[in-house]
Amino acid sequence: MIRLVLAPAFAALLAACGPGGAQRAAGGHPTIVSLNPCADAVLVEVAEPGQILALSHYSRDPRASSMDLATARRLPVTGGTVEEVLALRPDVVIAGTFLPPATRSAFDRLGIRVVSFAIEHDVPQSLAQLRGLARLVGHPQRGERLAARITQALAVAAPPAGEPPVPAVMWQSGGIVPGKDALVSDLMRRTGFASHSADMGLRQADHLPLERLLADPPRLILTAGSPGDGDDRMLAHPALDALQGVRRARFAPQLLYCGGPTIIRAAERLAQLRREIAS
Repeated sequence: MIRLVLAPAFAALLAACGPGGAQRAAGGHPTIVSLNPCADAVLVEVAEPGQILALSHYSRDPRASSMDLATARRLPVTGGTVEEVLALRPDVVIAGTFLPPATRSAFDRLGIRVVSFAIEHDVPQSLAQLRGLARLVGHPQRGERLAARITQALAVAAPPAGEPPVPAVMWQSGGIVPGKDALVSDLMRRTGFASHSADMGLRQADHLPLERLLADPPRLILTAGSPGDGDDRMLAHPALDALQGVRRARFAPQLLYCGGPTIIRAAERLAQLRREIAS
């Protein structure tokens, strides 16, 4: 929450950290505070450690992190408050598109540049975004190397030519499904799956009832809920055990939303499942 009335000590800090007061990392590259867990995963791949003043606190949460937890725990984090960010004096703040307007306005008044890290809807968007972030931190060649790794991983995960796609549904927490323009849907297509929920006419964040799934099941049900969450009990409902010729497998929720290096792990998991079904 942003405080509209600032304490005297914080007001003094503001005066000392006006525009131009940020310290740059060695080599003159900009210093960064990230408030976005998807940007966190890219930053640790393309920036120098000294450039990353803090990651988002989500990256230390096993339930939300899209990156290696050990790496996240070696770097500072913030809760995303203006006070915390200002104390670090970054050149740039990386935020999501849902950054509260009051927070963005506060950064603007303080002369802190904010760059939005948007939600990616397909692989080309993700590659473009990570390349942009690599250019921002001054290491475009690292962005190209990461993009090449992702492209190679997708090539390895692609199905053999002529193999028909496997009907599958990505059943997320609360029973919702992704739309056809979601990044995970693009990854499913690229690794040999056909979206059963899209064929049923469902869109992004629509709810797929258990009864409807039982009446018209796909060949693969990917459950992307959180173990132990009471809202996700239907993802493991005993009635699913009676389905014949239907495979169920867990898909880690941390692989659902972020692009960048997360694509590599998501593609590997999907390709593994496709090969198991084929065999």
